[in-house]
Amino acid sequence: MAQSALRISQAEADRIGRQIWRNECAGTRDGLTSWNRGEDFASLGIGHFIWYPAGRRGSFKESFPALRDYLQSQGTKLPGWLADAKTCPWPDRAAFMADFRSPRMEELRSLLASTVGLQARFAALRLEAALPEMLAAAPSRDRAKIRDNFQRVAAAPGGLYPLMDYVNFKGEGTLPSERYDGEGWGLLQVLAGMSGSGAPTSEFARSADRVLTRRVELSPPSRGEQRWLPGWLNRISTYAP
Repeated sequence: MAQSALRISQAEADRIGRQIWRNECAGTRDGLTSWNRGEDFASLGIGHFIWYPAGRRGSFKESFPALRDYLQSQGTKLPGWLADAKTCPWPDRAAFMADFRSPRMEELRSLLASTVGLQARFAALRLEAALPEMLAAAPSRDRAKIRDNFQRVAAAPGGLYPLMDYVNFKGEGTLPSERYDGEGWGLLQVLAGMSGSGAPTSEFARSADRVLTRRVELSPPSRGEQRWLPGWLNRISTYAP
């Protein structure tokens, strides 16, 4: 990955990184290494970056290997087992949880806790890469609006945080596999749902609220997504001052 063109100072990277960490796992050290029940992947780091074991590939975009490579490219010394791993070394959640207090897992948590700012810069890189990806996936009639809304939020005071957090939280919104009844819930859908007037971060938060509420309404009842919505909306409430 190239260095991001988005302007983010070290202090801002640290601040945003710690906020994303709080959003994902209440800022806990243990939360940096998670494997949620019912999922086929580990969720690692401040952004719960996804890492699939061998033979598993779900509908969600894998992101941890790219983070690992970015940390190494920035001079971070990685444990040998992590640098050499082709896939997540834990085959399933049971194996992951059985190994939770192992030296290897503690080593991974120490690495992740010490690189919060770098993880935030990686999130900024993902955000920067998301814009052309979203524009390519959007109908031509919506592209100018999506670009303008992205730039408005990014330029607003504190605007990088909601953009960076949301794309790591719910993705770019470009994958056909991330749809219910043809409707996505990623950054693309939030930007497309903005009216184009008012304070950019407040407008972004309102659109994100609508998009996630609609996702839950369309979700299969068997998934029980209603239980997640209050926490999601509480997270969205941090986007606007």
